[in-house]
Amino acid sequence: MPVKVSVIVPVYNPGHYIDDCVDSLLRQSLPHDAYEVIFVDDGSTDATPAKLDAVAAEHDRVRVIHQENSGWSGKPRNVGIAAARGEFVMFVDNDDYLGDEALERMYDYGVAHGADVVIGKMAGKGRGVPVELFRINRPRASVENAPLIDSLTPHKMVRREFLERTGLRFPEGRRRLEDHVFVAEAFLRAANVSVLSDYVCYYHVRRDDSSNAGFQRFDPAGYFGNLCEALDVVERYTEPGAVRDRLYRRWLRNEMVERLRGQRFLAAPEDFRRDLFAQIHRVVVERFGPGVAEGLQPTQRVVAALAAAGRYDEVRAFAEWESGIALKAVPEEVSWADGTLRVGVSAEFTVHGEPLTFPADPPAERSAEPPLDVAASIDWVGADTTARFDRATLEVLLRERASSAVHFQPVEFTHERVPVGDGSRVRLVLRGTAALDGATAVDGAPPAGGLWDLDARVKLGGWTKGRRIGPARAAHRTLPPAGVVAGHVVLPYWTQPHGNLSLDVDRARKGLALDRAVPSCAGRRLEAGLPLYVPGRADVELRLTAVGSDTTLDVPGTLVPRAPGALLEAELPVGALGGREWRPSLNLAPKADEPRFHALPVRLRAGAGDGVEVVRGGRPGRLARLARRIGRVLRVRRVRR
Repeated sequence: MPVKVSVIVPVYNPGHYIDDCVDSLLRQSLPHDAYEVIFVDDGSTDATPAKLDAVAAEHDRVRVIHQENSGWSGKPRNVGIAAARGEFVMFVDNDDYLGDEALERMYDYGVAHGADVVIGKMAGKGRGVPVELFRINRPRASVENAPLIDSLTPHKMVRREFLERTGLRFPEGRRRLEDHVFVAEAFLRAANVSVLSDYVCYYHVRRDDSSNAGFQRFDPAGYFGNLCEALDVVERYTEPGAVRDRLYRRWLRNEMVERLRGQRFLAAPEDFRRDLFAQIHRVVVERFGPGVAEGLQPTQRVVAALAAAGRYDEVRAFAEWESGIALKAVPEEVSWADGTLRVGVSAEFTVHGEPLTFPADPPAERSAEPPLDVAASIDWVGADTTARFDRATLEVLLRERASSAVHFQPVEFTHERVPVGDGSRVRLVLRGTAALDGATAVDGAPPAGGLWDLDARVKLGGWTKGRRIGPARAAHRTLPPAGVVAGHVVLPYWTQPHGNLSLDVDRARKGLALDRAVPSCAGRRLEAGLPLYVPGRADVELRLTAVGSDTTLDVPGTLVPRAPGALLEAELPVGALGGREWRPSLNLAPKADEPRFHALPVRLRAGAGDGVEVVRGGRPGRLARLARRIGRVLRVRRVRR
């Protein structure tokens, strides 16, 4: 079979962090002869070279190229390109890993849409990844119609013919931002870029020791010299105007302004801060026209203006003010309706734990440019924020805890101005309700088994901040029961000790309250009212286990809605019960990867005639269990005496 994809992995002393990478590449759903993996060992001095050689000896689709250390990832990736045989090449870092179907899905998507570059949805495990880019699938994306420029890491699939035709390669040597130079040119020269957003393809991992190359402190002069090479690429392939300004804005915002804001700036040593500021000031003055900063949010515009003016002390003072600002997201009513978990939330910004307030009536005439005085700048941001409050947005994201993959949920929200004191200032509060459809919440599919967290994200006044939803006020701490929806058991719960709202899907052993059920039998029919939510009929599995034996009988059952919960119905195999007693347990999600049976608090036995009778409780109550335990302890003590 022709090689569809060549995976290129530059390797340098990854230690055990490469294990997940290797495993994920060997698990790919593409046929094993449809892809190859090329590890380019850049002079590693740990045990990795021997480990990779052993993998290659066992798997014929794996090759290892050893070379002397080149100093950075550019040359290893270029060596991999030269050795590749695939129709596409996929770049993966040695401490990251892929989703099991990533290569197959990205290849098929790229071929279907004639893409030169394919970007698969990313999840950041301790690292930031683009969010807006992956809101929807984008079969035909460009820098003009999509936020492609938000994704400048090299972890993409690129058509090899495109690389050969353009001669596009990574800059080599010990340098920063070689991926920005490569990816920016690829975006600007590709006939089409396709963005696959309905499957997490790439997991971007931060090492526990934070030794990833991107987290190491850099030399500002060298860093911003390399950054200017990426700006040169944009200048080479675009005309002056709105598109170029928007692309430049990405570097101004992410690599300059954000490095000068809040605690990120204040946490660095003073000498580094001053050196960083000087280099940013130089680039802003030399490379950016006024149209670049004009598209920033208000707080970002303040920092950009202060940087352009060379106002270091003011930048530091503004950072000190911003460092105290955080998002507060308080859960309100949480309830089930029509198979959907509805989550109310109110969100606002705080400063040092207290609500952040804004002028109630900002002046109609405001300066178009931010002032260079810090106090005046703060007032300018506040007035602008109040005036444009109707543009503020509240989003709710469902995040899988294990993978960190996020999924946007539908949310309706309102803007509320809450007067403070004499009414001259207001709190700006967003109140909304998110609708988590149990059948479609994760890219059109139900959430998989595991733990899921709910995050709120607010865009307001130049801040985009996210945080977990919680803790709840006393009036809203009651949660609805677990729901059996789309074949899965979804249990809302508060985390301990922080009290954030999370979901347990198919894994809960506690919290379902099935020990409160009171089953009854009428002939062969078992019925039990259960404290569960079901939007409609749901198939479940009843298991009968013979007391004193491992013998089991599995019986189909059904849950049907019945206020205030659900009714379990099952026809029992009376003839198979004999004269024995049986413990019933219930699997609420028969199609889940890991079946879980929850005991019901009764025992059953075939009765007279053709019926089944409830014999006695299958599990003693809590007080009875405690009394028995105390009795056993006392008996042991008497014997010892």
